[in-house]
Amino acid sequence: MPEVSATEAARNFADILDAVEHRGEHFTVVRRGRPVAHLGPARPGRGADAKAMLRRHRRDESWGTELASLRRLVEIEDRS
Repeated sequence: MPEVSATEAARNFADILDAVEHRGEHFTVVRRGRPVAHLGPARPGRGADAKAMLRRHRRDESWGTELASLRRLVEIEDRS
């Protein structure tokens, strides 16, 4: 996995993203001689992962009420 300095990553960000996206390359971003980030292709999301994450969190009973009050504040723009 090639290392790039933070400065180099900033200057060549579009090229690095192209390498990650199109060629599946991985990079380690280094700042002051220490690795601070890894750049690589994102894993495709899976519905099972999202469901598992949602199951780990308690249901928020006030969410529906809060959403309804926010919707009352939104003005619908007529674009016709």
